[in-house]
Formats: sequence, structure tokens, C-alpha cells
Amino acid sequence: MNSPLQTAPAKLAAPADLEIKDAQLIFNSVWKKLEEVYGRASLRFPKELILLGGAPGAGKGTNTDFIRKLRDITARPIVVSQLLDSAEARKVKAQGGMVGDREVVGTLFRKLLEPEQQNGAVLDGFPRTKVQVGCLKLLFDEMIALRREFSETPEAFHFKLPMFHIMVLFVDESESVARQLKRGRQVIAHNEEVKRSGIGELLEERPTDFSEALARNRYRVFKEQTYDALVSLKEIFHYHFINAQAPLEIVRENIVHELEYQSSLELDPRTFDLLRKLPLSSEIVRHARQDLVRRLESYQVEHPDLLRGVIEFIEGKMMPVVVRHAIPGDATIHSEDTLFEDPAALAILIDIFSERGFRASVTIERLEIPDRIDLKTGEIRCRQKKLFRFHVRFKGSEIRRG
Repeated sequence: MNSPLQTAPAKLAAPADLEIKDAQLIFNSVWKKLEEVYGRASLRFPKELILLGGAPGAGKGTNTDFIRKLRDITARPIVVSQLLDSAEARKVKAQGGMVGDREVVGTLFRKLLEPEQQNGAVLDGFPRTKVQVGCLKLLFDEMIALRREFSETPEAFHFKLPMFHIMVLFVDESESVARQLKRGRQVIAHNEEVKRSGIGELLEERPTDFSEALARNRYRVFKEQTYDALVSLKEIFHYHFINAQAPLEIVRENIVHELEYQSSLELDPRTFDLLRKLPLSSEIVRHARQDLVRRLESYQVEHPDLLRGVIEFIEGKMMPVVVRHAIPGDATIHSEDTLFEDPAALAILIDIFSERGFRASVTIERLEIPDRIDLKTGEIRCRQKKLFRFHVRFKGSEIRRG
């Protein structure tokens, strides 16, 4: 067994072994206690949980406030390691290990029931083991059950559809160790200045931030236990894996990209996994200009005569109408020109207007036109005519009205 608690005192090791083996047992014990203390109707967990996990030094603490601002979460981030502040827990953490799952799950669940957490919470450092992953899944299932149970009662408002969002920040071992030790040097400098000036608050001095061996051990624990636990979340929730070795601004761009699409938070994770095959609008428009230029250049090579004909049509037949509609910025032009029997001509026209800053669209109407009448039978025979209706929109002129 790879539990980091093997180096802890015996009274911690035994329950930790039990916890690692059975998530259901731990969850049932914690949940029963919550029902006894709070009552089932008061088990009101945050409607939105953003779980931020990752390697030591990956920037979880650096990015929690940034994420809160993006999601308009007012509650302070919950740093799980800070919740666990018993003497025994501090000794385990000082050795680079992790506190037992039962204590972690119980302490965290009680914290999540506090009123200020109800609109949403950011968790820094949970889950970290497969047992905690199992408890997270069981929590989600219980929240769904509570939602169904109270759906027809006045309490229904407090049991919204849970939204779990997993974000994993990753750095390699050398980067992790370097960042931990750098943080240690910064903490020492900060605390010395606070002691000298009497201004500010002292920061926690973690042993793992001052010893390369302990920093490497902390990373090893992450790789052997936490990383596998985080990967297993793929089987339960949608999550985004972020390379945190990139500069901070790039990491935050990736976070924004992940959170700007609300379906990833508001839909059931299983439903979202089905939808994620479809591209986001932001992904489509990102390279739209380059794609447009490429298409126009290809027209010149593959359809030079057609390109020239479309440009002449726009210049002679369309632009005079567009100019006359410069104030509203909306013009419609009808044409029966056989040039547009070729679908490529329509694509060329739309791309040309796009390149010039207009938005153009076309609809094709097929009209039945009486052609001749059979005098003996009275039958009217028709021919079909195509009418191309071009709609051109652009920012119109702003006229002062007084």
C-alpha cells in the first residue's frame, strides 16, 4: 500500500487503512452523522462546486480568487489543507503526506453546509485520493436524491441541480520542487519583514517548502495517489486538464476558455460529454480571418473567371443599392443572373462581402412562371425561374437627431 500515512503514528494509520479500502463505508458514516446533527432537510450543499486539483506548486492557491471572480462566487475559497489543523494532521502534512480520508470528507462536508457557501464554492485540494473521489460521487448522488425528495415541497428552492466542475493543474516534478522551494524563500522573506515592521500577517511556513527531499516526497505522493484519483474523475465528471507550466497569463486564458462555456457547468456531466464533440463558437471564429483569406486566394487560382464575374456583378449591380442604404445599413438586392447557378459563385460573393466588412446572406426562391396555355385542354404550363435574394447588412450611418 502506498499510503503516506504509513509514517504517521499508529493511531492514525489504522483508520486511514480502512478509509482507503472502502469509500462507501466512510461516506455512509459521515452522511449518517450529518443527518443526525443537521437534519435531512438542512443538508443544503452549494449548487456549484468548482474543484481545483493539481500537483504541489501548480498554482491552485494562485488561481482560486481568479476563478471566484469569473464565476461570481462570493465565499472565500476552501483550502482543504487549512481545514485540517489538528496536531496529528499537522504532523502528517509536515512529512509531505496526507490526512486520512474520513477526517477530510467529514470536515469538508460540514464546511460546505455553511450558509455562505450556498451559492457556490471553490475547493483547493479536493479530492486527493480515490476514496475521496468515491465520496464525491456519492455526494453528487445524494444531492440528486435530495433534489427529487424535496422537489414538490417549499424547500425545493434549496435543492438545485448540482453542478460539479473539475479542473486539474499539472506541472512536472522538477518544476513542482522548484516552485515549492521558491515559495519557501518568499514566505521567509515576508515573515521577516512582518516581524521587523509589525505590519501584515505571518504566513504559514510549511516544512515541505524548505526541504528538497520533503518537496520531492510531496510530489511523489501526488503522483502515486492523487494523480490516479484525478484521472479516475473522467469516469464520473467532465474535467479540464491544464498545463500549469505555462506562464500565468496563458494558464488563466485556459481557465477562462473552460469556464466561459456555461454548459460545462449547467448540464449533467454525462450530457455535456455528448455535446462536447461539437465545436464552440469561439473555436470557430478564432481562425476565421485566416480561413477567409485562404479561400479568397484559392478562388483566384481555381476559379479566376468566376471570381472576376462575381466582383463585376457586386460592383455594377449591388454596390449602388448598398450605397443608397448606407443610413440603415441594410440592403436587399434581387437578381435572376445565371452566374449564380454555380454554387461556387454564391460562396465567392459571401466571402467577398465578409472580407470587406459586410455580412451577406442569400436565399433562393424557385418561382413558377406561366409559360403557355394548351387551348384544347386549358392546361397552363409553367416554367421554373430562380430568384436570388441577397441580403447585405453593415453598420449604418449615425445621424444626430435633435
